[in-house]
Amino acid sequence: MLSEFQKHNDLDFLRSLKPRFEIKSRLFSAIRNYFESNGFLLTETPVMIDAPAPEEYIEAPSVNDMFLRTSPELQMKRLLAAGFEKIYQIGSCFREGEVGQFHRVEFSMLEWYEVGADYNDLIEFTFSMLQELSAKVLKSDSVVYGNHTIEFNSGYERISVHEAFAKYTDTTPEEAIATDDFDEILVDFIEPNLGVSKPTFLVDYPAKCAALSRLKKDNPAVAERWELYLGGIEIANAYSELVDPEIQRVRFAESIENRRSTGYKDYPKPTDFYNAIDSGIPESAGCALGMDRLAMVFTNAESISEVIFPQ
Repeated sequence: MLSEFQKHNDLDFLRSLKPRFEIKSRLFSAIRNYFESNGFLLTETPVMIDAPAPEEYIEAPSVNDMFLRTSPELQMKRLLAAGFEKIYQIGSCFREGEVGQFHRVEFSMLEWYEVGADYNDLIEFTFSMLQELSAKVLKSDSVVYGNHTIEFNSGYERISVHEAFAKYTDTTPEEAIATDDFDEILVDFIEPNLGVSKPTFLVDYPAKCAALSRLKKDNPAVAERWELYLGGIEIANAYSELVDPEIQRVRFAESIENRRSTGYKDYPKPTDFYNAIDSGIPESAGCALGMDRLAMVFTNAESISEVIFPQ
């Protein structure tokens, strides 16, 4: 098997990428059309930033005294505070040390936000987008990925994290969090069962896994967050956004302490983002979707290296 360096210099390998790149190109074009036909404004925010969000287990590559973004989230939320209402962008993001079948240090992210929407609205919007992408890009209402045929004409599965743990494991989310096994159990025992015949939205994460999502008003033990799965692969992550400045600062402080305890680097304070949320970010929902993983599913690729220029 060719190394990544050999692939980079092997024209035959690059030629082999062309059929999948053609489908990926149509996928990008169809997504742009979908968002613009739904009234979204295309935006661009910097790839090089001064202060990433202090996410646990995600490391932003350093460039001199700045960082390559892990997502455009904080910058796009500043646009929400400035009065933008429906925005999207597709661009490169970076996560240090992430290399594997479904990971690259540099990858393409689709991210969008809508004022007045919540995570339930985003489920309907995202499922409709998948239906349109399948019809326009593949001229089909289904896609074959590995051993799975994923149908887009028979609805979607919605299952809560608690239901998924009860169905596929012998433990609970709370017990898994207490033993620090939540992510491992999710990846090993739950994810392979999700999205194998229709899109699956895994919803209502425990409050400990809320990240930047708000908690449910009628059940603060869970967060208004979902992840989309196709063929056992996590494709997207969405929230009803947390817009309370005080709670946001508490969440970031907790994340900073957890990062320090596990040896991750310290980031500068995201002052511009704090100023934006203090000025008032409206109730909204947002989603980040991995474009390369989506292209893997639409081209039946075994590895992300088949749909992205080799690094």
